[in-house]
Amino acid sequence: MVSPVHPRRASLSSEDAATFASIVSAAKLVIFDFDGVIADSEVISLSTLQTALHQFGVKLSLEETRKTFLGTSLKTITSHVAEHGTGNSESFPDIWESELFARFADELQPVPHVFDLISRLEQNQMPFCIASSSTFKRLNAALKAMDVADRFHHVFSAEQVSRGKPAPDLFEFAASKMQIDPEDCLVIEDSPHGIRAARSARMRAVGFTGGCHLDTLQNEHGDVLCNAGAEMVLRSFGDFAKLDMIGWRAVSNTAAGS
Repeated sequence: MVSPVHPRRASLSSEDAATFASIVSAAKLVIFDFDGVIADSEVISLSTLQTALHQFGVKLSLEETRKTFLGTSLKTITSHVAEHGTGNSESFPDIWESELFARFADELQPVPHVFDLISRLEQNQMPFCIASSSTFKRLNAALKAMDVADRFHHVFSAEQVSRGKPAPDLFEFAASKMQIDPEDCLVIEDSPHGIRAARSARMRAVGFTGGCHLDTLQNEHGDVLCNAGAEMVLRSFGDFAKLDMIGWRAVSNTAAGS
């Protein structure tokens, strides 16, 4: 499976790489958002969502769709359709997901180099999990499409809590199930809703702008994530593919002493 090319992504500075290594080393659990962080799914998701919304009378541009719904749950989107759209909103999830999952099967790729980072976590025996606003149905479809379901033993969905992001419930639930204190968790997120949820859960939060849906918006969206509470923003996971796990501790210790 060939990853897409993203020519506009700049490498991180050595200072940023050291900062991220320090943050990871201080954590006892890394919590990944899924769409736009592990699965490079947001272009597919947003375009099919925009089309489905139009069928229900919710006329939004692609940019408005991104700003309104990035990082939100299917329940939240369906409630929006019920309030602002036309027709039977109960049929909205099936109509959207039918097209979405078909395109996942044909097109979906992982975010470049994310599995290099995950391999480093595994080698360093660092626990990690997914905590996503997506339904289990969507998560399973995406993991199957990328043929990586066996890489994740701990997957949590907003379906398991009463309130989705930006409420802290999902991240608190994931930490509880993983038996890790929230203060010892690091969340990697591409949406301001997710960053706010992590900070509300008393977790450290790092923003990520390396998904293809943010190719031309990295600086702008990075500012949005920082304003939401991100400690720093990663533009790519590629730099960390070059770091062996022995080096992570050394780099982080250097950063801490600087």
